[in-house]
Amino acid sequence: MERAILVGAPLKEVSPRVVQEHMEELHRLLDTAGGEMVGAVIQRVDSPNSHTFIGKGKVAEVRDLVQEQEADLVIFDDDLKPDQAKNLERELGVRIMDRSELILDIFASRARTRESGMQVELAQLEYLLPRLQRMWTHLSRIRGGIGLRGPGETQLETDRRLIGKRIADLKRKLVKVARARETQRQRRAGEYRVSLVGYTNAGKSSILKATSGADVLVEDRLFATLDSATRQIEVGLGYQALLTDTVGFIRKLPHHLVASFRSTLEEAREADLLVHVIDASHSEWEEQMDVVDKVLTDLGLDEGPRILVFNKVDRLTHDEEEALRLRVRTFDPTPSVFVSAVEEGGLDDLLEAIRARVRARYPRVRLELPAGEGEWLAALHREGEVLDMRTEGTSVYVVARIPAPLLGKFRQEEGIRLEEL
Repeated sequence: MERAILVGAPLKEVSPRVVQEHMEELHRLLDTAGGEMVGAVIQRVDSPNSHTFIGKGKVAEVRDLVQEQEADLVIFDDDLKPDQAKNLERELGVRIMDRSELILDIFASRARTRESGMQVELAQLEYLLPRLQRMWTHLSRIRGGIGLRGPGETQLETDRRLIGKRIADLKRKLVKVARARETQRQRRAGEYRVSLVGYTNAGKSSILKATSGADVLVEDRLFATLDSATRQIEVGLGYQALLTDTVGFIRKLPHHLVASFRSTLEEAREADLLVHVIDASHSEWEEQMDVVDKVLTDLGLDEGPRILVFNKVDRLTHDEEEALRLRVRTFDPTPSVFVSAVEEGGLDDLLEAIRARVRARYPRVRLELPAGEGEWLAALHREGEVLDMRTEGTSVYVVARIPAPLLGKFRQEEGIRLEEL
């Protein structure tokens, strides 16, 4: 386990509470990457130092801490320019990483499918390209470790031309993957599609697992799951929907990573409903919500139907939950529900909200069928929602909501009278 010193250089106007929250999140990122924090340094600045990001005095303090704790690397909570990182490595004598590099490394270790592996590799290579001179110096004598997984190892002896060629190759392959995804989405065109989006560790995977019963990885760690997963869920009264869990967002998410995962996030773009999952128990839930909203806007996903789902209300007291409900009603007109993915019946309100939207897509019709048409009646109960049914003589009269494919079949069947309401 590598030993790391964490460094934060927030602007002076940032509140102490927010600074502490950011450093705690950096610590969790380090833990997810498999490292150990052995010290932390914070310096409030008017603006970052152009040479070393932090001032000379703090550089000396960090150097002393590195020697005292025998640290292997120093991780900054903000992105460093290549020259800043190079100067800091010369001053401190250990490897330097920034927040983006740490997140990219976590993604490299969490990628499970070929697609996500290519997406992460593309993001890493685009990040490393302007930093090759610094990286080569250390990669020549270091094997493995945080920040050196994925293409960090495999591209050890490449040059800019080869990396550029590899980037172009990955982009071509990802275009093909995007086309394949589009074909899959077209096959699901008749299904009602719901995408879960939200800050990392908000509980999206827990909701998918609880609603579908599928074997989905659930871990109390940042970016526990990386690859999107889609499952069919029952939302009640015979209605179904396709529920997709997408990659979690985080503050200061690397631009290259967002761009690389654009094809994966197309699932959210094509969804009939976006479910924004928020950790209601987190002290900074409003900031996390704003981070997600900004990324969605950058991706062009800020339009269309959406509901807010405040998860983990089981961790709140009754008074805290009531205060949260009041707060949400006063600042956001978006429909919202309050749920718990771990309590029995804790997701009923979410399922009801999805069901209401699925029902709204089904036309309401009145049918007159011969009493002996048991097969058609069974199809109505199986694929639609029967609202009223009565028998008079040799005919059965039904009022129901039915999906478009079944409606088309009824229209073609002789002996069945149909009227849309």
